[in-house]
Amino acid sequence: MYNAAVWLANVREVSGKEIDIDWQPFSLAQVNSDNKGGDVKLWEQPEHLDGSDPTFLAHRAGLSAKRQGKEAFESFFITLLRARHEDKVDLNDPAVIEEAVTKAGLDMARFREDVADPDLLRELGESHTRAVEEYGAFGVPTFVFPSGKTAFLKMFVPPKEESEEMYDSLMKVMSEFGHLGELKRPQPPWPHGVI
Repeated sequence: MYNAAVWLANVREVSGKEIDIDWQPFSLAQVNSDNKGGDVKLWEQPEHLDGSDPTFLAHRAGLSAKRQGKEAFESFFITLLRARHEDKVDLNDPAVIEEAVTKAGLDMARFREDVADPDLLRELGESHTRAVEEYGAFGVPTFVFPSGKTAFLKMFVPPKEESEEMYDSLMKVMSEFGHLGELKRPQPPWPHGVI
């Protein structure tokens, strides 16, 4: 998710393109749980409902940021992703989340009220379930296009000077070519020499 978000931010910066993405929550904790049948929904468990388990704190925070508008969410989202992947902070720590809220310029009082809303877990569950059942999602990021085509993308952040061309090419392939099921570089050597 981090690599794709930074890449898309770079595309916006170098090209000036308006890239409209509606980021939706998807629970890797649910996907990676021992609950392979999917009958136990983590977001419905008592420890998540009462807030004693902070596993979904970042998801709840993202949904809360969305309530402050698209621009607020995008600022918060990239701030939080950078904190996690560049600063290696723990997103289960409320202080880390609130620091990202402050850095992103969100209304803290409104955020605190929204993040406490138990309905956020229902929203997370609905988003996750829709992603799995309607689009076959299994990981992040999974892109869903207006045509109904979907694609999971595993990538590293390309150099800025390559970001726009890569964007144009990948968006065309992912959104238009339904007969392409998987394109994968053998490992090793990938990512040898890439990062």
